[in-house]
Amino acid sequence: MAAKLLRVALAQVMNNVDIDAICASAAETGAEIIVFPEMFSNGYSRFDSESEESRLAWIDAAVPIDGGYVEKFRHAARSNGLAVVATFLELGPNKPFNSAVLIDRTGEIILHQRKRHVCFFDVPEKACAAGESSSVAKLRTDAGEVAVGILICMDREFPDAASDLVRGGAEIILIPNSCRLSDDPAVGDVRVAGVRALAFQSVVGAAVANYPLPKDDGRSFAVDPLGKVLVMGGTQQELVIAHFNLEVIRVMQENEWFRRVR
Repeated sequence: MAAKLLRVALAQVMNNVDIDAICASAAETGAEIIVFPEMFSNGYSRFDSESEESRLAWIDAAVPIDGGYVEKFRHAARSNGLAVVATFLELGPNKPFNSAVLIDRTGEIILHQRKRHVCFFDVPEKACAAGESSSVAKLRTDAGEVAVGILICMDREFPDAASDLVRGGAEIILIPNSCRLSDDPAVGDVRVAGVRALAFQSVVGAAVANYPLPKDDGRSFAVDPLGKVLVMGGTQQELVIAHFNLEVIRVMQENEWFRRVR
């Protein structure tokens, strides 16, 4: 019998989409997880660094994890029977966090991740606090239980966060993103190469959800544990569907165990 594949939908969309409708479209493709781009609650908007009023207004738009914004994604998960990685500017005690949650198909939040390596050198994330840890959750799917971790955008460029996920037993790493992936004028497609290397070094499947043009350059993509690109989207708004063979990932993790010693 052929192994059952885990289908992951990468929502390469702007933040004005109908959340329930895009989740329904993902479910119709057979996807069991949908991943939204980084800081979807405000579309990764920026503030005027010369204006304190602008900065404070941006911070005031932060939302709590138990509020109405996240509830929209919990409702969509329950209604459509799929897991959702929702992203948002999270209300914090002093500064907001750049956050993501993994919601299972019953609408329960099973993983809460705050971006650890915030872009403190530029707007808007110079106004954010950094997360302090990374963890892994076991997600029940029709393809079986899968160990899932989250890296948020620049977290993928630093070994500590990925190593924490490896130590936690991650099989799939999901990456909400907001930046140019394939045609950055300064660095080209080095970010794609970095995720390929991360997957190979850690023996995991990885999937990146990015905003389309004109905000970013789209090119949401997924790679297998050998760093092979499984699928890559175009630059337009679309759902990009990745297929992961969990059996292959587990055999590779067993055979290539030495790559996961951290």
